[in-house]
Amino acid sequence: MRSRLSLSLIASLVIVGFLIFMFLYIKREFTNTRTEVSQVVLVQKITSMGKLELVKYAVKDIVEKKEVHTILPDERVLFLAVGEVTACIDLTKVKEQDIIQSKDSVTVTLPQPEICYAKLDHQQSKVYDITGAWFPSNARDMVEEVYKIAEKKILDGSKEMHITDKARENAQLIFKPLLESISGKTVILKFR
Repeated sequence: MRSRLSLSLIASLVIVGFLIFMFLYIKREFTNTRTEVSQVVLVQKITSMGKLELVKYAVKDIVEKKEVHTILPDERVLFLAVGEVTACIDLTKVKEQDIIQSKDSVTVTLPQPEICYAKLDHQQSKVYDITGAWFPSNARDMVEEVYKIAEKKILDGSKEMHITDKARENAQLIFKPLLESISGKTVILKFR
């Protein structure tokens, strides 16, 4: 009788253990998720590059956008914008008549420096505070708008910092010695 009881107890423990194992296994299989990402990269446009980047400014700006309401609480977004602005000279605009050679010098007339791009660094830019937004869609729209405002402010701020003037200076410091070493002559840089 005792061996029969021991045998049925062991069989019961094995069955209970097996059921617990199956429960945990099935639970893990149903709750385990796997992320699959598939992507196809298509070339949309190929552009020839001829811009000589001469200066890059790393900028930070704090942008606050506030929508004032008469009855409801005001909606407000506080945003730290981190980005960069680069100025360059488009060398594709240099024509043959812009290069005048003499016996011991070369005069090159370059186009005016321009802002190549101004962009936000989405990894470092942060929304610090959103208040008054009643719905998630309002908050999302406010954040999208503040990103656009920040990009415009970075571009406008670079113009106030005279980044193109710095590019003009750097052309004399960087590009002129390069041309002199290639041509073996004194180079005079002018701008249209």
